[in-house]
Amino acid sequence: MRILVIDDEQPTLKMFALILTALGHSPVTASSGEEGLRLFDDAHPDVVLTDIKMPGMDGMDVLRSLKEADPRCEVIVITGHGDVDLAIEALHLDATDFINKPVRREELVTALERAADRIRLKHDCAESIRCETSEDGAVVRVVGTVSGQGEAMLRHAFEETLLSGAPRVTLAFGESTALNGAAITTLTTLLGRAATLDREVHITGASDNLRTVFEVMGFGRLFDPLRQDDTTP
Repeated sequence: MRILVIDDEQPTLKMFALILTALGHSPVTASSGEEGLRLFDDAHPDVVLTDIKMPGMDGMDVLRSLKEADPRCEVIVITGHGDVDLAIEALHLDATDFINKPVRREELVTALERAADRIRLKHDCAESIRCETSEDGAVVRVVGTVSGQGEAMLRHAFEETLLSGAPRVTLAFGESTALNGAAITTLTTLLGRAATLDREVHITGASDNLRTVFEVMGFGRLFDPLRQDDTTP
């Protein structure tokens, strides 16, 4: 994997570079949060390792900026033993994991394996959730079961269509699509946001049960009978 390491201590950066190379990864290092963000844009790493306490932009700021730029990126924070509260806050911000200094090789390997698992899961979700745009509007196609990481991917895909400025957005479900509670809550929030932006939204291909849920949530008007079959995956 391509791994970006951000730490203001040069000996720590050299240590990570040696260990990660020995593990078969391709490390890139940065000595500040600001430099790390620039390298992230250039290197497109699979995983970012960042120290929490750094001068200037600290690790929490880096985590927030990375998640804002790309919610799918995997970030492992490096903490001191007295930074438990910060580590928990980082997890709430969707950090993949945290490891303590001094870093032990086995803990690093475990955290990287967890990141690799999340990357594979997100890839599977990306295969099930995709966006298509044209001059007529945008379509968010959803197939399979959406839960966990898929909920975040769905949110990201729908937000992309809203930011694209497309005049019409179609949410096209596959015949067997299933959504968990978090995904339904996310979608209802996004549909409400679309209304405030005056975006025309249609829902097609939803199962009877899913349609009933959206009708109960107040979005029954978005089901256009004339469009029920024209954009179904």
